[in-house]
Amino acid sequence: HPSYYHRNSIQQLELPHRKAALIVPAFETLHYRLTFPKSKAELLSMLDMGSLYTFRYHVWPKGHAPTDYAKWRTATVPYRVAWQPDFEPYVVVRRDCPRYDQRFVGFGWNKVSHIMELDAQEYELLVLPNAFMIHMPHAPSFDISKFRLSAGYRGCLQTLREEFHQDLSRRYGAAALKYLTAERSL
Repeated sequence: HPSYYHRNSIQQLELPHRKAALIVPAFETLHYRLTFPKSKAELLSMLDMGSLYTFRYHVWPKGHAPTDYAKWRTATVPYRVAWQPDFEPYVVVRRDCPRYDQRFVGFGWNKVSHIMELDAQEYELLVLPNAFMIHMPHAPSFDISKFRLSAGYRGCLQTLREEFHQDLSRRYGAAALKYLTAERSL
């Protein structure tokens, strides 16, 4: 049962006394009806048969690649991963973790900026070896449509990203340089 597993993981990893973000590996299906896998083994079988994919593999692999799905396949214990540009995993964190930056409403950069902030505050990014989630297909959101169709929307998002980087630099000094450097090299 997922919530039992998460509670167990939280206790074993001593999350209440540790700065860690538990990463729940994300997958997706293109089918509107799916029998949810009852185990990791069943999920891996569905992945190998092509009825599931790693999340956004076709359109935005950078968002979840640092999860290291190849390692996850055989992992039996949580493993640490490093922050990389555009990483936007789904995480379980303590209630007192940094909040999402409210500038990023709508589509774009809400999860990316949150993970950067967690990393800047030296949270460990730990992938859970037996957890997973599956994204189901749905109609595009109003906000992603605006992002795709409006140069103004994309321009505003870019301005907010630059402001966010400046704020990180003010708060974390030289430690935040890696985020700006990574952004500029993309």
